[in-house]
Formats: sequence, C-alpha cells, structure tokens
Amino acid sequence: MYLKILIIPPFKIKRYPDGLIKKFKASFCARGDKQIEGVDYIETYAPVVQWTTIRLMLMLEVLLDLKSMQGDVTAAFLHAKLNEGERVYIEMPQGFRQKGKVLSLNRTIYGLKQSPRAFWQYMVQKMEASEMKQSDLDPCLFVGEKVIAVVFVDDILFWAKDEKYIHDLALNLRELGVDLEQEEDAAGYLGVRIEKNKDGLLEMKQEGLIERVIEALGLDAGTTNGKWTPAEQKPLVKDANGEEAVGNFSYSSVVGMLLYLSGHSRPDIAFAVNCCARYMFCPKKSHELALKRIGRYLKATRDKGLILNPSGDVLKIDNYPDADFAGMYGYEENDDPTCVKSRTGYVITVADCPVLWQSKLQSETALSTMEAEIIALAHSCRELLPIMDMVQALSNAFGLPDPSTTMNVSIHEDNAGALVLAETLPPQFTPRSKWYHVKTIWWREQIVTRGITLRKIATTEQLGDLFTKSLPKATFEYLRKKLMGW
Repeated sequence: MYLKILIIPPFKIKRYPDGLIKKFKASFCARGDKQIEGVDYIETYAPVVQWTTIRLMLMLEVLLDLKSMQGDVTAAFLHAKLNEGERVYIEMPQGFRQKGKVLSLNRTIYGLKQSPRAFWQYMVQKMEASEMKQSDLDPCLFVGEKVIAVVFVDDILFWAKDEKYIHDLALNLRELGVDLEQEEDAAGYLGVRIEKNKDGLLEMKQEGLIERVIEALGLDAGTTNGKWTPAEQKPLVKDANGEEAVGNFSYSSVVGMLLYLSGHSRPDIAFAVNCCARYMFCPKKSHELALKRIGRYLKATRDKGLILNPSGDVLKIDNYPDADFAGMYGYEENDDPTCVKSRTGYVITVADCPVLWQSKLQSETALSTMEAEIIALAHSCRELLPIMDMVQALSNAFGLPDPSTTMNVSIHEDNAGALVLAETLPPQFTPRSKWYHVKTIWWREQIVTRGITLRKIATTEQLGDLFTKSLPKATFEYLRKKLMGW
C-alpha cells in the first residue's frame, strides 16, 4: 500500500473544557481517504467508553472518598505496530524528501483507518500485562486489585483509595512502553469539567461549550435576557408553511453542540434539544427561535451543571419511564403520520444520581396511552438491566455488600394500566393489549427474575416528565432540583 501524506498547517488548538488554550498541535498524517476497504485495511472498530460507566465511577468517588487522576498517552497512535505482513509506504514530508525514496511504516500513524483499532488492542495488552482485567460489560473499563481505570482512546481516568496505587500502575505502564503523561485529577475529561463545589460534591459542568453555543447564536450581547425554561409549552412542529430560516448561524452545528451538552451534563435541556434536532436538515424560522430560547435558558444558567449527590445506599437503582401519547396531534397537519407518534422519556438513577437519560420519539405508533407507556417502559428496561449488571460488578470490585441480595431496584410508573400489565405473570394480556403482548414477555419475565419492584408514583414526582414534554416553570424547576441538585 502506498499513500501520500498530509501535514496539517500550522497548528491545531487544543482547549480545556472552559475554553482556555491548552496546547498547539501539528500533525503528520497519512492520506487514509485513499485506502481501499478489504485491500488496505480490514477492520477499524475501536470501542469508546459509556458515559454511564463514568458517572457510576464519579458517584463512587464521592461515596467511597476515592482518589482520582487523569493521564494522557502522548502521540497515542504511534505506539501500536502494524500487523505482521502489513506494508504501508508513504511519501516523505517536504524538507526531507530524497529522490526515488519513500518511507516504510513500522508503526501506525494518524490518518490510517486501522490506527484507532491497533492502538486500542495495544492498550488492552498493556493493561492486561499490568494485571488490569477488562470488563465484560464495558470494554473500556479495566478493574485491578487496587485500581480501576476507564480508557477513552488516549485519555485514561484512574480511581483508587490511595494515590500511591495509581502512581504504581502509571509507572508500570510507562515501563511497558506506554508514554503516559500525568495530568490533573479528573477535573476535565472529554470536554466536561468535573469539580468539587463548596459542599464537597462533584459537579459536572461544560461552561466553555455553553459559551460557544451562546456566541454562535449571537446571544452574547448584554441586552439579551435569559429564559427560565428551555422550551415553550406548545409543541415544536414541522411548520412546513412557516417563514424560511434566516440562516445567520449554522443550525446543525448548534444542534450538535447542544446534543453533546444535553447528553453529558445538562439533562434539563434534553427534551428541548431533541425537538430541535428533528429539523436538522430543514429548519424554519420557528426552529431557529426555539434554538435561541434554549440558548437564552443556558445563558441564565451558564454556571450550572449536574451535581452528583449520592445517597448512602449505592445499590439503590431507580428507573423513571414516561410517555407523552400523540403529543403533536392537533398541532401538526393530520395527514402527517409523525404527528401521532408518542414520545419516550426516562431517567435511570443510582443512589439517587442520574446516570442515564433519554428523550426521543417512538418509532412505532401507539394506539393508546397505556401502549405508549408500555413502549417507554420496555425501552428503559433494555438500558436498566445492563446498568444493574455494571453496579453489581463495581460493587464486587470495591467489596460492597452482595448486590444479589441487597440491590433495591424500582421502576416508578404513573400509568395504572401499564403497572397492571407489567406485573401480570404468567404473561397475560387484556383485549386492548393483545397486539403488543408478545414484545412485553421478555422484560416482564426479567422484572420477576431480577426481583425488580414496580411502584406507582404521583405524576408530580415523575422525573421522566422532564424528558417528554415542556413543563410550566414551577413544575420544571421542582423536578430539575430533584434531578440535578439546583
């Protein structure tokens, strides 16, 4: 394989989560876009860590008073060697060229499509050589006798009860050839600043990203007032005949930033952002105004984030599923099938800290409120069960009580019909639920097998409401306080 090179001039700026410049970087890259699949490379898959895992570890850091440190692998992709028999030739860079000669790579470099996978395999080997066992539940989680580590490409987070154990592991990795550069504790990871507030609790913030959103929307002027909810009470519809978008900012770019923000530290805007994301490729002026409303809400709460304030019972897991049945019917044109889609929203908490949340339209059309609630409940259960397994694995790693007998898992549902159907075993059905009966059997059996309790909850206490509809200011702030701590 022969490839040209690409030198990125002059420097790329790498920033801290708050937007300050961290360093300037220059890259010497291969032209991976010239590679042919099946000829120049076969597999490229490399996993990335689940944020559920990171939030669980941060929660345990608070509960168990763990020490955390962050490391960065310098020039990560240059560590892994090419596979045996693999030959890659590239042009020599300007200033070093010799007539009739090219470079033959011994290791992977940036730009090759197989580089991420090769580096991932390299890190797995080095971690296992350091007696760090790879988790079966998250391939980016490594559990040792005294240290637990999370790997995201070249960024590594370490936790231990004593910093000495982290230093010993880092030194061992360096001896094995991993050029690991020590950074601060877990103060900034993947664009999220994690800091302790005055109460000693961890708070996840993305102030730098919020500032970029505000600037992109043109709301950085001092005359722009803030909003106290991220969405208007009426649904955001397609507005096919509405005014065309002004286009004074990149709609898709802002939505992309907001999706990252809502998925990591600001679940309070997840519903509003998902509504705007539906119109990514055909925005109208009304959709631009909806984005600006989110920006104005963020401007009023720019210094806020997700506060992790775990309760004493680390094995307490709660799931709050909710659905909004045909929420856009009567607002959009009746001949549009999308207008009768229901919305699923849920949040899963561990020790009363949110670790996973979701807001999205259902892919199928529900014919009743009960069916919409059942679909939301089933969808949340698919995420709940892996979280239960992860909590059990981490509990065993830290020597906590056996989760199989002490784990308290509850599903909080505010629809009486959905509760009755979910608790009916052997799996039966009613005349109105027989057409979706088959797809409920699996998770209804899991509820009984795993000892999950279903509980009726008042609608006013349903945290899932934050992810299914726009709420009045008082209700929104009450549920936000319960979920995010402010």
